Amino acid sequence: MILEENKIKQWRKKLRSEGRKLVVTNGCFDLLHVGHTSYLEEASTLGDVLLVGCNSDRSVRELKGSTRPINTQEDRAAVLSALRSVDAVSIYDEGDACDFLGLAEPDIYVKGGDYSGNWEKKCPVATRERLVVEKSGGIVKLLSLLEGKSTTRLIDKITGQLNLQYL
Repeated sequence: MILEENKIKQWRKKLRSEGRKLVVTNGCFDLLHVGHTSYLEEASTLGDVLLVGCNSDRSVRELKGSTRPINTQEDRAAVLSALRSVDAVSIYDEGDACDFLGLAEPDIYVKGGDYSGNWEKKCPVATRERLVVEKSGGIVKLLSLLEGKSTTRLIDKITGQLNLQYL
């Protein structure tokens, strides 16, 4: 299900009334790969419902540069929502996920293992996100990542092979 941002609060209220635990994660998910799918599978086991925040095209460009995203926000959201582990996807336009998290009020907010260590020094954005989650009574959980599996690495591999092939 693709959930419009203005419907999140009402949807969340219904989940609470049913006593269901909400797990939330977010990201660009530009080229879906095994790192993403294993991460989302693991995240889904932590609660009853998994909501994935998907960065808008504008915010992906802001975060990753002018050559990204490769897939549109609508396509990325559709692919994510088709995964068995994902219950809902919502596209958000901010550079960080603070407003999105304020609407969702997750019981558990999942981040990848690349956010481990000192949040304050390594990732001020993740620190602000953590504070939003904790304000509504949620917790942050860090999951491990599959080493060597990333969209950037995949793009580099594809473009490197194309450059070699067509020289």
